[in-house]
Amino acid sequence: MAQTTCMRALKGALKGACIAGLALAAASLITPARAQAQTTGSIFGLPLGQPQAAPAGGGHPLMTPQALAEAQANFPQCIANLWPLAQSKGVTQRTFERYTANLEPQMKIMEFMDSQPEFSKPIGAYVNMLVTETRVKKGREILERYKPIFDRMEKAYGVDRYAVTAIWGIESTYGDPDGIGRRNVLESTATLACIGRRQDYFRDEFIATLQILEKGDVPYDHLKGSWAGAFGPTQFMPTSFQRFAVDFDGDGKRNVVDSIPDIIASTANNLKLDGWEFGKAWGYEVVLPQGFDYRNANRSIKRTLGEWDTMGLRRASGVAFPRASETAYLLLPAGANGPAFLMMKNFDAILKYNPADAYALAIGHLADRLRGGNAFAQSWPKEERGLSKAERQEIQSRLAQMGYDIGNVDGILGQKTRVAIQDYQVRSGALPDGYPDLQLLQQMRR
Repeated sequence: MAQTTCMRALKGALKGACIAGLALAAASLITPARAQAQTTGSIFGLPLGQPQAAPAGGGHPLMTPQALAEAQANFPQCIANLWPLAQSKGVTQRTFERYTANLEPQMKIMEFMDSQPEFSKPIGAYVNMLVTETRVKKGREILERYKPIFDRMEKAYGVDRYAVTAIWGIESTYGDPDGIGRRNVLESTATLACIGRRQDYFRDEFIATLQILEKGDVPYDHLKGSWAGAFGPTQFMPTSFQRFAVDFDGDGKRNVVDSIPDIIASTANNLKLDGWEFGKAWGYEVVLPQGFDYRNANRSIKRTLGEWDTMGLRRASGVAFPRASETAYLLLPAGANGPAFLMMKNFDAILKYNPADAYALAIGHLADRLRGGNAFAQSWPKEERGLSKAERQEIQSRLAQMGYDIGNVDGILGQKTRVAIQDYQVRSGALPDGYPDLQLLQQMRR
């Protein structure tokens, strides 16, 4: 996660790159908020090693060996052609020439574009790998060490310090160099702006990187990050930096790499502008009553906590809901056999930071642990693996052939696909939890 995930360089207004060797399961869906998200960078601090490269390709015409070779040969001309756009965004010719004169494409990045380990781990394994006792302990030390800054931040932005610290911890293990990433951000964004299938998106990231250098907010040699350009301890993509970064230490620079006050306040500003509500929960783990109709697990079905309580849903902690009038939707991230959650507006705010349920759940859970909360009461199901991209696409294709409207067959199992799965499960006599797993696929194949 650093603001990292191999997937989020593929869809939406992303924020980053590749979760090192682990990530979201098939249940960890890209949500409808993905178009607004900035996306994360790289969780290289995990004990799972560097992201696994996949052969470039994926069927896209701009990812074939011939197309990549041609784009590589044309790289200098492509960069030169971006000067008018850079100029229109306030980049001077001196800055442009200084930083682009010796740019070389980093072709290794193309291998990561089609590597999506975020779907290779079930969501429970993902959350448990990220929300560890080590991260909890270190996070509490961070909160104590920088308490005066967090005090000022909460007063200025109205954002929970525990949520900001959780993002810091999940994204980069609180600023570990391996977590932040070691790639030159200008080289990465330049490569992706001229080569491969995400050129339109990464042109903006490349230009935004030049703007950062033009203003001198972050020194060139400190602008290191993930393969997709996310940088700093809380992993800002360059365009997200332009929208959210603030100067909180008063030195005239928005330095989200070296300045702790700027890092904390910029991350808080991001959450604030994404809709964070101070003093409210991100969600609650709940226990479902016997005979529950799982078709109520639908993002579009929002009820007050009082209404969910009337339907028999109870907090797993046994404590009553504090504000019965707040609205929430029911999320079953691992299906009927895993924990259930009622999700609030603050969960959606986290999703805008990184548009994956597993990521937002890990952030919320770590934040709760940092403030003294317990582990989840319900166990995650023991699954061998999540679905591969090809398997997710197969599920979508089979549903489409049955007449369901699932949108694009892209392997991103969004709300339309979930609702279609629920209806298919009802028709086939299965529990309609909308969960896409190998058992569902095998049933469809029969």
